[in-house]
Amino acid sequence: MRIIADLRKVVADNGLERLESVRIGGIDQWVSIRGSDRRNPVLLMLHGGPGWVAMPTSWYFQRGWEEYFTVVQWDQRGAGKTYVANDPDTLAPTMTRERMVADAEAMVAWLRKEFGKDKIFVLGHSWGSYLGLELAQRRPEWLHAYIGIGQVTDAPESERRGWAWTLQQAQRDANTQAVAELEALAPYAQGADPVPLESLFKQRKWLNHYGGMVYNRRGGDAEGAAVTLSPEYSDLDVAGMWKGNDFSMQHLLADVLTLDMSTVRELDVPLFLFLGRHDHNVSSALAAEWFATVKAPRKRLVWFEQSAHEVMIEEPGKTLVTLVRDVRPIAERAGDVSPDGM
Repeated sequence: MRIIADLRKVVADNGLERLESVRIGGIDQWVSIRGSDRRNPVLLMLHGGPGWVAMPTSWYFQRGWEEYFTVVQWDQRGAGKTYVANDPDTLAPTMTRERMVADAEAMVAWLRKEFGKDKIFVLGHSWGSYLGLELAQRRPEWLHAYIGIGQVTDAPESERRGWAWTLQQAQRDANTQAVAELEALAPYAQGADPVPLESLFKQRKWLNHYGGMVYNRRGGDAEGAAVTLSPEYSDLDVAGMWKGNDFSMQHLLADVLTLDMSTVRELDVPLFLFLGRHDHNVSSALAAEWFATVKAPRKRLVWFEQSAHEVMIEEPGKTLVTLVRDVRPIAERAGDVSPDGM
């Protein structure tokens, strides 16, 4: 951890490197704020899960971003360092979608004030893409653009497609155990009722096994192991992160998977989708179908051909290039960049 911390230390004259708690929604919530020039546009990443924090793996995928953006990683209510810093019994009654959206709105408001910015970029991954899309609808005047990775659209249909794809892989593989376990879940994600978490986890076990979350790899073991190298996380934080992940999923996941965000037909902010071609965890094909229907001042879909659900980790170079080439110019045109042109 010390080696990684020293290697990625921000040494630029006008840079910043902050790890601190912010009072949001009545509790202390932890953020990492890093960048080579504090005058650069702010980019807030909303992690997935619920509860699958991005801060402890950001050392791997984010370093290049920091030369062009002030990047904010935020451990949401009930997740990561924020989970560790608060009493779970106190948090539990507040773990609602409405409270999480309000927290996201408050975090954007704090960042705008803290950095003197009229607008910032918001990037939402998976569960975070639900929060990001809500922000794009509710506070378009606060955003340069919204970027969705693993974008949530019609969640029940995404679940059905993921189950069908996984069953197809298992049948092709002649995996009798997987076929039996998956067929036992049928009918899967039908109607308006939430998918029982036990059924969801069985489906995800085999979906991950066949590379539906991380392309050509079985599950996210490498990502999980990378957490232990995080300069921001102590051993206590790492242990708490896994507890927070379970805690957040128990309180939020079933509800989220009943949502149909494909009813969003118009946005007043530029829209970017970074989609993994092989994402079956949150169907990228379904997100692309939604993208074709939505109206926005500007929109662009970028396919990542060697990725599934963890695009920024699976193709970090292309993610960086796309952010710099396609997204950042919106802030440049608005004058929200370093005068040095960095």
